[in-house]
Amino acid sequence: MGEQTLKNIARPVRVYRVCLDTPTAPGTRDKVAMHHEPSDKPAIAVLPFNNMSGDPEQEYFSDGITEDIITDLSKVSGLLVTARNTAFTYKGKAVKVQQVAQELGVPFILEGSVRKAGARVRVTAQLISSENDAHVWADRYDRDLTDIFAIQDEITHAIVEQLKVKLLPQEKRSIAQAPTANVEAYTHYLRGRDFFHRRSKRYYQLARQMFAKAVELDPRYARAYAGIADCDSFLFLYYHEDVGIERILDTSAKALALDDRLAEAHASRGLALSLMHRPDEAMQEFKQAIALDPNSFEAHYLYARASFAQGDLERAAALFERAAEIKPDDYQSPCLLIQVYRSLGRDQDSKEAARKGVKLAERELTLHAEDPRPAHLGAAALIELGEGDRAREWMSRALAMDPDDPLTLYNIACGYTTLGDFDAAFDLLERSLPRAGPEIRQWIKHDSDFDPLREHPRYQKILELIG
Repeated sequence: MGEQTLKNIARPVRVYRVCLDTPTAPGTRDKVAMHHEPSDKPAIAVLPFNNMSGDPEQEYFSDGITEDIITDLSKVSGLLVTARNTAFTYKGKAVKVQQVAQELGVPFILEGSVRKAGARVRVTAQLISSENDAHVWADRYDRDLTDIFAIQDEITHAIVEQLKVKLLPQEKRSIAQAPTANVEAYTHYLRGRDFFHRRSKRYYQLARQMFAKAVELDPRYARAYAGIADCDSFLFLYYHEDVGIERILDTSAKALALDDRLAEAHASRGLALSLMHRPDEAMQEFKQAIALDPNSFEAHYLYARASFAQGDLERAAALFERAAEIKPDDYQSPCLLIQVYRSLGRDQDSKEAARKGVKLAERELTLHAEDPRPAHLGAAALIELGEGDRAREWMSRALAMDPDDPLTLYNIACGYTTLGDFDAAFDLLERSLPRAGPEIRQWIKHDSDFDPLREHPRYQKILELIG
């Protein structure tokens, strides 16, 4: 029920309503949010396959196999499949199948292992029912590495058969279609995807190199082109690398020309169109991406940012909320929801998003100490929670790491505004303008953090400069 002011207690107290007649599965609020809605369709979660190669460097390969099985199962309209990012929150954890199934609200769990040695690969997989912890199906595949796509295809068909789901002809063709005939290109693609999920400037650059090598080995590798477009999108959006919006458009167009059902390519194209002030076309691309992959974090997250830039706050809130559900360990969506909720008058939700954002941003700073983003986004969350001194420390840290980054300058300007230090906020906003992209210019117009500045002559001058 949120925080309430109680008699004789100085600080607000969180209050809960307990409904004893409607028990829910044990677990945190975040875990419950991952539940599948009730449906006649069978629901399944694919847990990260264990790397049995004896080499931690091969982790990318077992993770890649897991992702591709999730992708193939997600193409089956008769199945509900837990999103990749949600399933991967259990990676490396010793958990019981029944516990995971209860937390995710699924009756079936697929788990397995991968052992890659030279030109050979061994994949084991087992489908487990959460009702009685019984193995519904299990198999082992010892094959040449070149048969890896056939193995994934066989596992998918086995699951569909065991769960008595009917495959539509189009779904059957889509699952059977190998993304590339070149195993070396596929290996580079998986390495690239592993780097991409680590989310920092250096890792986006490394991921792009891997995807580019995959394209070099197979010029018709659609998903590798989509990977390049994704990396360029985030390098441009977060770090203002000079990749060029036209290049993102061209690369995503190449991917879609080879396979027009790639959600990630539609999402990257949507971002590029949005930054080129073509909002109607951008929204269509985002909608298409979500229709093709309802569990795409990138599609929901980028669509949310574009919606905020257009001033559509209700839609931005809904999309950021869904992005946070899909990727529970992501700090960005809850941090960005703070000002969206505040603009909508949802103050209690804003506080809740701030608590979650601080916790996740702290974790990200530990993993990527060189990245200023969690510091300056997390500072906004700290300010929302009334921790001004700590927020100033985080803002100083972010400025020290990247004093010229326009996104860092922008977000810290938001922080100083909220803390009442208007001159410092204007100084940073004015410093950010020469390198600020179209998105930041739009955000300046709609961000509620700047409401106290709007009547100031310096703010009016900034509006004149951005047009």
